[in-house]
Amino acid sequence: MDDEKLVLAGGHPALDLVNTRDRWGVPAGQEPEDHLTDPDALLAWARRADVVTGAEAEAVAAAWGQDPGSGAAAVDATNDVREALYACLVTAIGAEPYDPGAQASALERLRCRWSAAAGRSTLVFEPDSPHVARLVMGVVPAQLVPDRLAAAALDLLQTADLTRIRRCPTDAGGCGWLFLDRTRNRSRRWCRMEDCGTEVKTRRLTERRRAARNSTST
Repeated sequence: MDDEKLVLAGGHPALDLVNTRDRWGVPAGQEPEDHLTDPDALLAWARRADVVTGAEAEAVAAAWGQDPGSGAAAVDATNDVREALYACLVTAIGAEPYDPGAQASALERLRCRWSAAAGRSTLVFEPDSPHVARLVMGVVPAQLVPDRLAAAALDLLQTADLTRIRRCPTDAGGCGWLFLDRTRNRSRRWCRMEDCGTEVKTRRLTERRRAARNSTST
């Protein structure tokens, strides 16, 4: 899939982050496709996902340009957040067996990433807000993207209703992406009906028609 067309279907930046790695339907011996393999891809995605503003993206690009190693470090940190969050979520939704050791390790990785991000944060006074101050994550340009994503991951785990997290059903032909089901009756099945849902229905219709033709020709 063209990274420029990578759909943001998760309903939360942290879920969109998890979906930047295609984990399902990968032939044995092959690595899943990763859409965040370099700093340019990471920054372009972060801008599209509204993790950073346009002005922030320019500041990040400038910081990475001055120190190319910092861009690679940001990619590594982002991938660590992504994989740790994925490990937590697939256990939470029952998609994989619960492994206490693996779960504890994943949570600790997220805690460390968030703690480092919090150490680079700042408090902003907001006299016109119901709250006195707001914690702003991501004020160091070189680490802005992974810091924001670490904060997003923690926000998802702490505030989202994890019973509403779904996985686009691979057993029915879906892609396996994770998403928040915000429908009132919790009936959403596909990451996007116009993508996986339509594709599966079209495939099934084709199969039914082929079966009908075969039955009439025999």
